[in-house]
Amino acid sequence: MLRIALATLRARGGAFAATFIALLLGAAVVSACGVLLESGLRSGLPPERYERAPLIAAGRQSVDLDVKSPDGTDDRSSQPLLERPRLDASLARDLAAVDGVASVVPDRRVSVRLLDGDRTVTGANGAVPQAHTWSSRVLGGFRLTEGRAPQGTRQVVLDTRLAARAGLRTGDSVRLMTSSTPLTFEVSGLVALDRHRTPRQSVLYASAAAMQRLAPRFGATADAFGVFTEPGTPPSKVAPALERVLTRHHAAVYTGDARGEAEFTDIAVGAANLVQLSTAIGGNVLLVAVFVLCATTSLAVRHRHRELALLRAIGTTPGQLYRMITAESAVAGLVAGVLGCPLGVGVVHWLSGQFAGRGLVPPDFRPVVGPLPFLAAVAATVLTAVIAAFVAARRAARVHPTQALREAAAEPARLGRGRLITGGVLLALAVSVLGLGLGHRTDFLTLVGLANSLVLLLVIAAAVLGPLIARAATALLAPLLDRTGTTGWLAALNSRARATRTAAAITPLVLAVSFAATVVFTQTTQLDRSADEIRSGTIADHVLTAPAGMSPDLAHRAAELPGVTAATGVVRSKAIGVGSLLGTQETVSLTAQGLQPSALSATVDLDAHEGDLTALAPDTVALSTTAASWLGLDVGDRARLHLGDGTPFTGEVIAVYGRGLGFADLTFDHDLLLAHTTAAVDQSVLVRTAPGAAGDTARELTALARTYPGTTLTGALAADAQVEEQRATAWVNYVVVGVIIAYTALTVVNTQAMNTASRRREFALLRLTGSSRSQVLAMMRRESVTVVAAGVGLGTLLAVPPLVLIALALTGAPWPTVPLQGWLTIVGSTALLTVAGAMLPTRLLLRVRPVDAIGTKE
Repeated sequence: MLRIALATLRARGGAFAATFIALLLGAAVVSACGVLLESGLRSGLPPERYERAPLIAAGRQSVDLDVKSPDGTDDRSSQPLLERPRLDASLARDLAAVDGVASVVPDRRVSVRLLDGDRTVTGANGAVPQAHTWSSRVLGGFRLTEGRAPQGTRQVVLDTRLAARAGLRTGDSVRLMTSSTPLTFEVSGLVALDRHRTPRQSVLYASAAAMQRLAPRFGATADAFGVFTEPGTPPSKVAPALERVLTRHHAAVYTGDARGEAEFTDIAVGAANLVQLSTAIGGNVLLVAVFVLCATTSLAVRHRHRELALLRAIGTTPGQLYRMITAESAVAGLVAGVLGCPLGVGVVHWLSGQFAGRGLVPPDFRPVVGPLPFLAAVAATVLTAVIAAFVAARRAARVHPTQALREAAAEPARLGRGRLITGGVLLALAVSVLGLGLGHRTDFLTLVGLANSLVLLLVIAAAVLGPLIARAATALLAPLLDRTGTTGWLAALNSRARATRTAAAITPLVLAVSFAATVVFTQTTQLDRSADEIRSGTIADHVLTAPAGMSPDLAHRAAELPGVTAATGVVRSKAIGVGSLLGTQETVSLTAQGLQPSALSATVDLDAHEGDLTALAPDTVALSTTAASWLGLDVGDRARLHLGDGTPFTGEVIAVYGRGLGFADLTFDHDLLLAHTTAAVDQSVLVRTAPGAAGDTARELTALARTYPGTTLTGALAADAQVEEQRATAWVNYVVVGVIIAYTALTVVNTQAMNTASRRREFALLRLTGSSRSQVLAMMRRESVTVVAAGVGLGTLLAVPPLVLIALALTGAPWPTVPLQGWLTIVGSTALLTVAGAMLPTRLLLRVRPVDAIGTKE
């Protein structure tokens, strides 16, 4: 069978070309996702500032929570932390008391802005520089290359590359800014990594007194502790005792290359994003690949019915046909998988750049390229090809030889009982899912999950019942086709007579339009709703913003200006809780904002549905309707969450509000949330003025903003800045849509081309009986229009139910946001490919003389 399969591949290379390309594209994307997944799981960098300390004690950059699986068993689920956990400085005494520990060196750090006039000098990889205590320099590989150590409260040491970027030398003055107005320091010296290495993060060192000026809020804390062991004591002997000390502080001991995780805390968040993104994209690609390849392979096998019937007639068993067809697909899958993996490397580098540009991974992210993702991609490609071949060969191998010979000449008049039953069951399930979704209108997670399941059920049902749909569509369009003359009548007749062939062309169109419309319009609905909530919910007259955040003191100073009735800083972070979806618990990361309770109602309108937002306090929290649905909480319940740095929080739910998409899922007391953020800055300041004082107050606020470089005054919150994370998520979903359209476009072109190529004798007969070349082309144009109208119409209709559920989940109303331009782009691209897939082969076939084509073998 393998020898026959190889011979068939050589003889029918054109027929297998599209399937091979689909497998090649799938292998490239799956291998790329595998590399990204491995990079996320194995992400890590060797330490730089911590490389000389054998042990580093630092907070865990993730939190583990107990969840219950559907069968009731307990499990643990981990979520990365957005903020950097801090430890009490007094912990150094407990660590130093452990046997075998020689010394403990605390490390404090704070992000700083280095100002050159009005310009901010960025550090390595476009990130802000990090200031550290001078005493912590012994932990790593930085050495003093020029000048002297910083002394007093007004001296700092810069790394040489940062100094060169800012044009600074020893003895120069430098302005630094953290969460206060700019402070001026003297550059007392320069440091550099040994062995002429380039630091991943730009650093500067300051004395303890200078660090207190830069970061007065965190004087009693440390970011990490470097632990040096006594001579002759291996770190592995000391580590367990240190772990016992750190257990109650949500901290851990890092050794070896793991010390880089404690130093570069952005790696953990980027790794979690990579794992999530790669599994989402890879899973969708595999799902679409199986669906597309089943349709493509089934069509290829259908065009070979006469050949397969002849094999059956000369004694070939069904099992032998199975093995031949699966062997053909396995060989094609193996070759496509091997050739697709190098393309996957290119996809990885493109995706990496896109992810980094949108803040999903660190800017200097480098993928880990190992053999496992490529082996998995090849195996997945071969398995997908074999599954598609098995499904396609099932009917061809089971029929009786004489029946197969009849079916090679004419399609069956009725749909098989099995397909009717399967399609009916799928439609019944889809109706049940829709009904269940409409019955859970306040349950966000349930609605989103049901919407995703619903579109899949509807598309599969449309594929199973394809011939019936094709006949129904042709019956609806036949009167219109008949009015276009003889060519229209022929087009309608052909579509009715070859319903299976027409259905094979309609199905990928339905897949492309319904999937693309559901994903794209889910994002447009969410972004439109978010922007609307920001516009309607911001009642402050003025907004102060800065790209790197602002000092919390700015809000206090603004509140003291004449004519200002209320002012609040807005601090943003994340919080983690346990949500429930259809009986399954899972951890969820929720956006969080902190506002001053006294100024909340005067600056924002969160659209409170229940409770009283004025009761906000450090031991309470307000939830959006979405968060309340996720967490299963109501007003008066106790919310158990973990703040962005992993600190447990338990507080009473005092309100449930409606504008969570535009603002945040959770609203905390400003000072509480600020204390658990890494930068300890406000993202914006909302100011409300007294009636008639807007003009004078604006001038005062403008003057105040000048004392904080980079701060600007606007009249409203910028929607783009507020929904930046949502836009990044939308882009990822657009990538998924792009892959789906690429796959289905390939299938559409291949299906149309194969259907058209099999009709060369039909075209020759039409021309020999008097039809002109232009009439045949007109007939094919009308058939293509029939396919486009049926596919686009059905695809659009199938996208409506899931989009209704999504709209209910996001807005509470069943009306999604569907931009006409977006819908026309989806429809136009798929329609163009459909017509091109039919008309280009038709033109090529019509170049052959009818007398030559009529005798061509099938």
